[in-house]
Amino acid sequence: MPTKQMTMDEKLTHINEHGDPAMVNVGGKQLTQRMARARAIVEVTPQIMAMMADGELHSKKGPVFQTAILAGIMAAKQTGNLIPLCHPLGLDHCNVEIRITGETLIEVHCAAGLTAKTGVEMEALTGATIAALTIYDMCKALSHNIVIREVRLLEKRGGKSDFLIREGEE
Repeated sequence: MPTKQMTMDEKLTHINEHGDPAMVNVGGKQLTQRMARARAIVEVTPQIMAMMADGELHSKKGPVFQTAILAGIMAAKQTGNLIPLCHPLGLDHCNVEIRITGETLIEVHCAAGLTAKTGVEMEALTGATIAALTIYDMCKALSHNIVIREVRLLEKRGGKSDFLIREGEE
């Protein structure tokens, strides 16, 4: 597959003029309301889903969804420590929701927001990813045939440009 050449107007923001990694300088930007939503899809086995009780999975390690929600929130708050060039951000809010959307499908949604000079897409993506990985970790004793299918940004607002995946465009 051929690679696309970047034009003069397109450039990676985390690479300086010498081609070295650099944190983006947001010092001159204005504070604005920022929000982002991300989703991860986890596919588990029918046997794992059969262990569902009252809308919650329980493993020997404890309540799977509640633990995954906490892990996702904790991860979103630590994104600047996990991803080298992310700014450390004090989130105003972070919410992780987990729901069953099919016979073997679990969706993890993470929404994050704050008033800042930089966006929270990476925080939302990190929260959704770590929550999905926590579901995997807590269920792997039952089966290793668990697939984290997709992690994607669904929406971001604030800053230079907005982004939205409408239902049905996914």
